[in-house]
Amino acid sequence: MEWMESVSYSILVPYGPVLDPPELAGLASLSCEMMLRGAGNRNSRQFLQALENLGCETSETVAHLHTGFGASMLADYLLPSLELLADQVLRPLFPEEQLETAKQVVKQDIFSLEDDPPRRVMLELQHHFLPDPWGRSNLGTLESIDRIEIDDIRRQHARYFQPDGTILSIAGKLEWEVVRDKVEELFADWQPQPLVLPKETIIGSMSVHLPSDSLQTHIGVAFPSVPLWSPDHILAWSGVGILSGGMSCRLFAEIREKRGLCYSVYASYSTLKDCAGIYCYCGTGTERAQESLEVLLAELDRLQFGVDDSELNRFKIRAKSMLIMQQESTGSRSGMMTQDWYHLGRIRTLTEIESAINSLTKSAVNDYFAAHPPGPFHIVTLGPEPLHRPVTT
Repeated sequence: MEWMESVSYSILVPYGPVLDPPELAGLASLSCEMMLRGAGNRNSRQFLQALENLGCETSETVAHLHTGFGASMLADYLLPSLELLADQVLRPLFPEEQLETAKQVVKQDIFSLEDDPPRRVMLELQHHFLPDPWGRSNLGTLESIDRIEIDDIRRQHARYFQPDGTILSIAGKLEWEVVRDKVEELFADWQPQPLVLPKETIIGSMSVHLPSDSLQTHIGVAFPSVPLWSPDHILAWSGVGILSGGMSCRLFAEIREKRGLCYSVYASYSTLKDCAGIYCYCGTGTERAQESLEVLLAELDRLQFGVDDSELNRFKIRAKSMLIMQQESTGSRSGMMTQDWYHLGRIRTLTEIESAINSLTKSAVNDYFAAHPPGPFHIVTLGPEPLHRPVTT
């Protein structure tokens, strides 16, 4: 991206909640937090100061199979930033005296769920929709976090932080050969180990209610879709765009604008390597919660009966606008590249994605949803009273 003055990197390491021992749930998140507390020959304060001196805007994530770190900076500071990344990934200090402080940070995220019922509902929905261990939350529990010792963190890092399956992507203004040689130098001694994933078990309940003394009811709905590598992915994605993403989309127009049933409603697509789902959320007042659920499910069902030209055209415009914005962000581009490499084993060009969007036709979308109607539905609700699943869904 030679027109940019910035550069970003994203790295995914194959260690996440699916590899945590059940009795130590949250270990991956706590390990990530501890990796921010010093690396190489720098203590916690020195490490953070070094990142700030390079103008790095950093991020970290823990989800499913991966721990991820990302950073954006001016192009001139990429190589020294990669030196810090190598220390962080290969040589974290894991200072034992900071373990309790790190635990408090992770616990605060668990406590925050009580004040964030939409997030709580969607985490519970993921837990029941995806087969274990893929549906596990990265948070763990207060009890499991208390059980974690510093040796548990060091043991998991030594076992799972390895080059096999690790993906590093860099986007922006850079000299590829120079960067490639620098990465080879920094990570040359990293030794691979076999990665054995745990066996999957059956999915959870189709209907779950979380009791809450509240004036609001929060509804989460999920149903299976196709993963990113499927040739039908673009068709499934278009359905999400027709359901959600703007005030003219079906869920907003039918549930909020026309009937005034809710204050928030949306749909999103989420994919793992071999399975995917479409997740929907609706936040509403308790007295109209049952009607909100019924209308939401009816709108999902209605996808199988087709879309019109105006809906498909709006989706195409929004999707291409997203691509343009990604071209203007090195961080978005590097993040997208890591996902492509993990799911597809190659990098899609923005031109390729735009061409796939342009090639969508109403008949192809309608044929897909006629053959793959939404469902079966997993439903999670949070509120004072459970809701009734309509008999037709």
